Amino acid sequence: MFRVRRVRKQPDKRYETVEKTINEIFAKAKKSSDFTTITPLEKNHPLQICFYQTLIDPNIFQQSVLPSLKENASEIKKLSDLKKFVPIEDIKIIKDPIEVDKALYDGHVVVYFKDKMEEYALLDISYPRLGQRETNDTQNEFSVIGPKIGFIEDLSTNLHLVREHLSTSDLIFEEIVVGTRSQTKVVVAHLDGVTNKEYVNTAKQRLKDLDTDVSFDNTQLEQLISDNSKSPFPTYITTERVDRAVGALVQGQVVLISDKSSYAIIAPATLMEFFSNPEDFYLPTIIASFFKLIRVFGVLFSIFATAFYVAILTFHFEVVPKDLLGPIIFSRANVPFPPVVEVLFLEVTIDLLREAGARLPTKIGQTLGIVGAIVIGQATVEAALTSTILLIIVALAALTSFTTPIYKMSNAVRLLRYPFILLASFWGGLGIYVGLILLIAHLARLKSLGVPFLLPLYPYRKGGVAASFIRSPYTKIDKRPWYLRPLSVKKYSPVEKNDPDEGLNSE
Repeated sequence: MFRVRRVRKQPDKRYETVEKTINEIFAKAKKSSDFTTITPLEKNHPLQICFYQTLIDPNIFQQSVLPSLKENASEIKKLSDLKKFVPIEDIKIIKDPIEVDKALYDGHVVVYFKDKMEEYALLDISYPRLGQRETNDTQNEFSVIGPKIGFIEDLSTNLHLVREHLSTSDLIFEEIVVGTRSQTKVVVAHLDGVTNKEYVNTAKQRLKDLDTDVSFDNTQLEQLISDNSKSPFPTYITTERVDRAVGALVQGQVVLISDKSSYAIIAPATLMEFFSNPEDFYLPTIIASFFKLIRVFGVLFSIFATAFYVAILTFHFEVVPKDLLGPIIFSRANVPFPPVVEVLFLEVTIDLLREAGARLPTKIGQTLGIVGAIVIGQATVEAALTSTILLIIVALAALTSFTTPIYKMSNAVRLLRYPFILLASFWGGLGIYVGLILLIAHLARLKSLGVPFLLPLYPYRKGGVAASFIRSPYTKIDKRPWYLRPLSVKKYSPVEKNDPDEGLNSE
């Protein structure tokens, strides 16, 4: 469907041949059923109109353009007269056939005289919001407290939402076209005087170097410009929340906003940012820090819980307390499979239920997830295919994987469980340690727009470790993250709070 090579982007062949004639352009366009050429006046009148029906606003054309041309037919002697009679603000007169070709695909109506095909009038009556959803509530990143406004699949609307939050001339939008066939507009947003120019230039260069036919969505674009596209871990944050994107801009990060995509890309990003939620900044420090620690613990439990179960029951019975040994033996007394087969059976079942529930309509998917889990869980225990203790562990591991705010990171957590289970079945605890070393080594090699992915844990920086695991008070986060190398370090100056009663008492 598309091809990708990391080479310098070549110009679109559709526009690069300047010698292409207008007749060739129209002849190729007429192969499409939605391309229309009409004579709005009497049959032999030389005035011609051509456009793509699927790209223009039909109401404006039928109510404004066509009636104006018919009513003032005798007055229109040259194309410049259209500006007097047609109530369209954006009317351009051009001579380049290549610009005509591009304008047709941008939703313009082309007007010309068939006996004088040296110049053409372009009427912009495009309908960019056709087919776009009207609401912009967040669909996947939910928030109990704070704004619930999300991006939609319209670029101008998304830029408007960002500009509303940051009403400053320092907010810079730079547009780059990606996709030789789709001609998708991608905007690189950053704060001038805050964001390090190196990150901005790197992001722009990677977009320009892309050689792809079509860019469908920012979630795909993220993989195309990633430092390591083979890693299961996302190295950029994709978000549909406007407040997260605005917060990233204020921090000194680069935000990529693409047309026809409801997700924005935030770069560079570090591993611990994937466990942060914008809602953390709307809650008191202690509560937000507690929930953030819960997320980190939940991810660790989700990855290692079933692996430790396999390792302990296969190699390390001695670590089980005597009081717990009896229930485990009783629970597994009739199970004919080794622990690794038992665990893999349940893990695959849980993932099948999750995938089936996600692909079905909402109400049916919710019913399938709840009923399927209860029925299958009860049936497997009664059929002695698994133990009740493992059923509880697998259910908790599946539950804790959902604590990650970013969906792509939760997918990586789900995938990691399987290699750790297999390593635990081969070498027990040693296998888990080997897997952990390999995982840390892989994470240490990852970079996000040139920034080490494990910062501030590796390279170790004492000042940022605490902020990675807890949400520090606002008085402690008055500076932008040092690893972003921002041009302006200070975000705000904390105000010292004085009790007004102190002044009265002193008097």
